[in-house]
Amino acid sequence: MFRNIISPLVNTEEQSRIAAAQKDPKHFRYFYDRHYKEIFLFIYRRTDDEELSADIAQQVFLKAMQGIDRFIYRGIPFSAWLYRIASNEVMQHFRDQQKFRIVSIENEGVNEIMDEDYGHLEVAKREALFAAIKKLNATDLELIEMRFFEKRSFKEIGDIKGITENNAKVKVHRILERIRNLITVAV
Repeated sequence: MFRNIISPLVNTEEQSRIAAAQKDPKHFRYFYDRHYKEIFLFIYRRTDDEELSADIAQQVFLKAMQGIDRFIYRGIPFSAWLYRIASNEVMQHFRDQQKFRIVSIENEGVNEIMDEDYGHLEVAKREALFAAIKKLNATDLELIEMRFFEKRSFKEIGDIKGITENNAKVKVHRILERIRNLITVAV
């Protein structure tokens, strides 16, 4: 995905585009065109439903456009605000529907969770890992997905979740420790 290596020039450009969109909603189109695909994919990974993902993505951009006048630029990319709205909308959808979230798990992300100590996971350990992941609450699951399956930095995770980079790192490491303990008990 993207990395948060943003020059002051880009920040200035983003600030001026935000200010323009705050004055006239037609300027919000830039953000829609620039971020729709990545927001859609973020949602799709959590729902595994293309039509639902498109609906939620539209809702995200509608909410962002309606709330842009309250947005205050603090040096964090505008996209982090969009991701936060998307995350909240997905969680709200599942609360409203009383359904379970889809977890998109790829092999390389699974192996990365357990780091080099475990090498490539044996079948029993892999099954224990899946069982441990299923036990995570929605917030913890989202942090693990962003870090290991979407390859986001702790800074990006912090920006999206509205927490500090260090707090994101601590939370992810605590979740990993819980997962490791569950796997050790299970295997």
